[in-house]
Amino acid sequence: MNSIDIQKKDQQYIANTYKRFPVALVEGAGAVARDPEGKEYIDFTSGIGVNCLGYADKGWADAISAQAHKLQHVSNLYNTQPDVEAAEMLCRYTGFSRVFFGNSGAEANEGALKVARKYGMEKHGEQCNTVISLKNSFHGRTITTLSATGQDTFHQFFFPFTEGFKFVEAGDIEGLNNAVDETVCGIMIELIQGEGGVVPVDSEFVKEVARICQEKDLIFIIDEIQTGISRTGTFLCYEQFGVKPDVVTLAKGIGGGLPLGAVMMNGKTADVLGFGQHGSTFGGNPVACAGACYVLERVMKPEFLEEVKRKAVYMKKKLQALSQIKSVTGLGLMLGAELEDGLTAGEAAGKCVEEGLLVLTAKTKLRFLPPLMIGYDEIDRGIEILARVLQR
Repeated sequence: MNSIDIQKKDQQYIANTYKRFPVALVEGAGAVARDPEGKEYIDFTSGIGVNCLGYADKGWADAISAQAHKLQHVSNLYNTQPDVEAAEMLCRYTGFSRVFFGNSGAEANEGALKVARKYGMEKHGEQCNTVISLKNSFHGRTITTLSATGQDTFHQFFFPFTEGFKFVEAGDIEGLNNAVDETVCGIMIELIQGEGGVVPVDSEFVKEVARICQEKDLIFIIDEIQTGISRTGTFLCYEQFGVKPDVVTLAKGIGGGLPLGAVMMNGKTADVLGFGQHGSTFGGNPVACAGACYVLERVMKPEFLEEVKRKAVYMKKKLQALSQIKSVTGLGLMLGAELEDGLTAGEAAGKCVEEGLLVLTAKTKLRFLPPLMIGYDEIDRGIEILARVLQR
C-alpha cells in the first residue's frame, strides 16, 4: 500500500481518537523514518519518548526475536527469566526493592495510586485515601489517571470521575501544606510537566514534597513515564533533584518500542500490594522484558548518559540560536520551544512534517523528544528544517 491507501484505511477502520498528521511510516533506522514512497523524516519525537534507541536497533531487534522464538507469553502464575532479569536490573541500579510490570504509563500510574491508597487506609484509617496532584499535570487516560490529571480540559465527557484527588500549583509550598490533612495518603508529581508544556518543577518545591511525605508518613510518587530511562541525562530524573520517592512509575522508553510499564517500590511500599490485589495479563511479557533488558543494559552505562547530556546541550544551543524561538525549557533530550508570535505550534509541526521533520507539541510549545542515540548530523538536519519552517 502507498501512503494514501494506508490513510484511507485508517480513516475507515480505526477509531477516530487521534488527529494524525498525513504521514504513513513503514520503516526506519536510527533517528530516520521512511514512508512507502521512500521519503525520509528526521525524528525528533521517538514515538513520544518510546523509541529511545531509535528505529530497528539491531541488538534490540535480535533480543526480542530470540525471545519470541523461545517463549512469547506465559501466565503470571509462572516465572520467566526476562521478567526477573529486568526487575533485578532496575532494583540494583536504583535501590528500589520491588517492581510490578504492566503495559503502559497509565497502567503504571494506576498501580502507584493503588499502593498509596492501600498504604494510607491500612496505616491511618479508611478516611486516608486522597492523593494530591499538581495543576497542569498529566498522568494518563484511564478514568482514574484522568482524575489525577490537573488540567480541566481532560475532565470532560466521562463522568463520574474517580474521587479522592486534590490539586495544588507547582511551586506553591503554602498551598501544598494547606492541602495536607488526615485524608491525604500520598502526593504524586511529575518533575517536568511534559503534556503541560515541558515545564520543569522547582527543585525546592520537590524537596518540600519529599519532606512532607516523610514527616506525615505519606507515599511520595514520582511519575517518570516521560522523564525516565535516561531521557534527561540521568537514568531517572529525580536524581537531579536530591530526593528519594517511595514509588516511581516508568513506561515509554523502557521497552524500546514494545508496550511495557513499571511501578518501582521502595522498602516502605514493597509489600503493600498482596496476592490478587493487582495484576495484568500481559504484564512482564517475556518478549517485552527481553527488549527492556537490552535497553537497560545500554542506557544505564555512564558513557551513554554522558553522551545524552552532551547532545542535550548541543541541541538546546541550536534551538536557542533560532530567532523565532523565544525560550527553550526542559532537561536533557526533553525540550520545549516557545515560538514568537505569528505561528502556532500546531501549524509549525504540520509544516515540519511536510519538510521531513517529525516534532511534537505541548500546549503552545513545540516539544522535542529525539531518540537518545540520535547523531549530531541528524540534529543539524532537523534544526535546519525547523529553521526553514519558522522563517516563512
